[in-house]
Amino acid sequence: MPVKTDATEVAAALRVSVGMLYRRMRQVRPPGELSLPESAALARLERSGPATSSALARIEQISPQSMGATLAGLQARGLVERRADPSDGRRVVMSLTAAGAAALRSKRDARTAQLARALAADFTQSELDQLMAAAPLLERLAHSI
Repeated sequence: MPVKTDATEVAAALRVSVGMLYRRMRQVRPPGELSLPESAALARLERSGPATSSALARIEQISPQSMGATLAGLQARGLVERRADPSDGRRVVMSLTAAGAAALRSKRDARTAQLARALAADFTQSELDQLMAAAPLLERLAHSI
C-alpha cells in the first residue's frame, strides 16, 4: 500500500526548495540586469498600465521616496515616461515605454537562459520531464495562496 504524502511535509519541502531557488536567482544576476525594484516597477506598469509613483509604492510596499528614486532612474534611461493623468491633469502617471518593455523582455530571456543552462548541464531527461510536469502544479499553487 503506498504511503500517503502529507500536505504539511510537501509544503515545508517546497518552501525550502523554491525559496532557495528564488534567493539564488536574486544573487546571481546576469550582467547589466535590472535591479529588483526596477524590474518590479516595470513589471507592474506592464501588467496594470500607467500609475502614479505613490500608487506603485503602495502596491510594491516600499516608501514613496524609494519608488520615486527607482522611477527617476528608469526615466533617465528611457524605460518609463511621465504623462499627465488623463482623468486628473494635476497628477502625473508613469507609463512603460517600448524600451522599457524590451528591457523587461530581455531580463526575462536572460533569466530563462540562466535556468536553461543549469538544467541542461546538471539534469537528466527524466528529471527535466519531472520538472516540466511540476511547473503547472507550482503555478496553480501560486494562484491558490
